[in-house]
Amino acid sequence: MPNVEIAAICDVDESVLQQRLNDTERMTRKRPAGFTDLRKALEDKSIDAISIATPNHNHALQAIWGCQAGKDVYVEKPCAHNIFEAKQLLAAANKYNRIVQHGTNGRSSASMQEAVRLVREGVIGDVYLSRGLCFKWRDTIGRKPIEPVPAGVHYDEWLGPAPKREFTRNRFHYNFHWFWDYGNGDIGNQGVHQMDAARWLLGVKYPTKVSAMGGHFMFDDDQETPNTMTASFEFHESGRKKMLVFEVRHWISNPEADIQDIADPMAGPAAGTRTTVGNIVYGSKGYLSTARPGFKIWLGKEQQPGPAPSGPRGGDNWANFIQAVRSRKQSDLNAPIEEGAPSVILIHLANISYRLGRTLYFDPDTLTCKNDAEANAMFTRDYRVPYVVPENV
Repeated sequence: MPNVEIAAICDVDESVLQQRLNDTERMTRKRPAGFTDLRKALEDKSIDAISIATPNHNHALQAIWGCQAGKDVYVEKPCAHNIFEAKQLLAAANKYNRIVQHGTNGRSSASMQEAVRLVREGVIGDVYLSRGLCFKWRDTIGRKPIEPVPAGVHYDEWLGPAPKREFTRNRFHYNFHWFWDYGNGDIGNQGVHQMDAARWLLGVKYPTKVSAMGGHFMFDDDQETPNTMTASFEFHESGRKKMLVFEVRHWISNPEADIQDIADPMAGPAAGTRTTVGNIVYGSKGYLSTARPGFKIWLGKEQQPGPAPSGPRGGDNWANFIQAVRSRKQSDLNAPIEEGAPSVILIHLANISYRLGRTLYFDPDTLTCKNDAEANAMFTRDYRVPYVVPENV
C-alpha cells in the first residue's frame, strides 16, 4: 500500500526473515528493522499496528501482546487456537480499545457483501440451511524424523504456548496445520473462511448442538487432524431453528452448485488440481452459492437464474484495516474480531466433538458445553511458561 510504511518484520526463522527484509527493501527502497522476538518489536513506540501471520497456536497470545502494547492488530485466521483464547482476545481488544481485524478477508469482498444483503432481503426466502465446503487437494505429508533444530531457527519462540517437542520438518512451517499442538486441521485453515461465510449468510452466532465425525483416511503419515470430516450445527435464535453443515475433504472431489476452481499454477504440488471451496445457502424460494463470478442464485422448483452480482467481486481486507486504523472507528472494520471470534469458536466446537466422538450441547449464554466437563476442559490448554495466555488481560 502506498500510504503504509513497513517499519519492521519479525520472523523466528532467520533465513525467512532476511529474505523478506530483502524483498521489502527491493520493493520499497527502504529496509525495515528486523526482529526474531515479537516482544522486542512491540517495544518500539513508533509502530502503530502489527499484522500477525504466524502459526495458529501463537495468534491469540501475540494479538493480546499487541493490544497491551498499544498497537492495532490484524490477526490472521483463526484468531485463536482454542475457545479460551478467542474469549481473551475479545476481552483484550475491548479493554485496550484497539482496532482488531480478523483475517477472514471474504468480509471485504464486494460480491460477498452483496450476496449477504440479498439473502437478508429475502431473495431466496426464509433461510434454513447453510453449507461450507472445503474440498481442497492436500497430498500426504509423509513421515519426517526427529532432527536438530536448523541453524537460525529460534525454536523456543516458534513453540510459544505449545508443549516442548523435538523438532521435525513436518511440525514446522506449513505442515504445522495438521498437528493438534499448533493447528486445527483444514476446518481451521482454509475452512475458517467458509465457516465465517456460512455463519454470516445464515445470520446466526452460537449453536445449541454440535456433532462431527470423520477421520484420517488414505494416507499413512504424521498427520493427526482429520482429512475428511463433516460437522453439523443447530441454532435456535429469534424463535427459529437453523442448521449449518461443514464438510472437509483433502482429495479428489466433485463440484457443487458451480463451485470449483483450478489451483493456482504457483500452488506447488497442488498446481492444476481442482478444488471445491465455497458456500451454499438454502431458503424456501431457492438457493445461493458462492460460485464465480461472485455468487449465483437459483429460484423456484425450476431453478431459474436469480439476480447476478451487480459489480466486481473483489475487496481488500488489509486496506480496510488501515482505513479503520486511521479513522479510529470500530464501525469501519469489515471483519472485526467480534465477528471473527464466534466463527472460530464454531471450528473449535466441531474439532472437540470429533475428538470426543459425541454430540456437544452448547449454551450460547455461558459459552460452555452443558454437563460435559471433558469437553469444557478442551476449551483451553496447559500453557508453557512464559508464553501464557492471561486469565486477566
